[in-house]
Order: sequence, then C-alpha cells, then structure tokens
Amino acid sequence: MSIGKRIRFFRTLKGMTLRQLGVYVGFPEKTADIRIAQYESGSRGPKADLIKKLANIFDVSEKALETPDIDSYIGVMHTLFAMEDLYGLKIDKLDDEVCIRLNRETGNTYVSMFERFSQWQEMAEKCRNGEISKIEYDKWRYNYPEE
Repeated sequence: MSIGKRIRFFRTLKGMTLRQLGVYVGFPEKTADIRIAQYESGSRGPKADLIKKLANIFDVSEKALETPDIDSYIGVMHTLFAMEDLYGLKIDKLDDEVCIRLNRETGNTYVSMFERFSQWQEMAEKCRNGEISKIEYDKWRYNYPEE
C-alpha cells in the first residue's frame, strides 16, 4: 500500500477531514486540504519531517505510514499489518502454530482472497507431495495469475 493510501487510511480512522489534518501538520488553512489531498493521491511525496508529524498525529510508527520494505522483518510485519487492514487477514494460532487466516466477516474480500489462497494452497500441496516440481511451483507463483 502506498504512503498516500496509508495517510488516507489513518486520517479516516481518526475521523479527520483533509483540512483538519493539513492544519494539524502546519499547513495554512486556505490550502491545507489541497496539500493533504496531493499526498493521498500520490502526486506529492511527504518528506521525512512531515512523515514524522503525521505519525505523531495518528499515534503510529513512521514505519506504519511508509511503503513497507519487505527486505526487512519490520517491513514484512508492516506489510502484514496493511494486509490485515485491507484484506481482513487475521493472525491466529492453530495446533500450537502461529498462522495467518482470512476473516469471513469481510464479505466479498473474503470470497476473492479465499479463491486466491485456495489456488496457492493447492499448488503448494502439489509441490510438497511431489506432483509438481519446485521449478513448476515457482513458475506458477512467478507467473500468477496467468497460468
């Protein structure tokens, strides 16, 4: 999820208007809503000092706003948190193992994600059972959804 979408998500979660948020971060009231809208749409990217102000206003980590870096464990965690927000993923425990599952209460999102997760699970199981090779499995993953 882009930083603009994260800003919109947290602004909406806090029940704030574009103008209110713009004023809180120090923009003139006359242009506050336009400036925040530019960040949310992605036409402008916030600098580090603005990200820090936004994180303080939203009472979140700066990492929660930034586009996650999946090359780090913290980045992976924030990616999963964003997926929880967007797609209803849930962290759970099953047979003493931590697992990620879909939340049925998300309606159409659940149905769409369930179909995709089911495809993934089926292909992963075929690979584990030796029905397809790791190379075939990787080809499927790297060409998804084409194949």
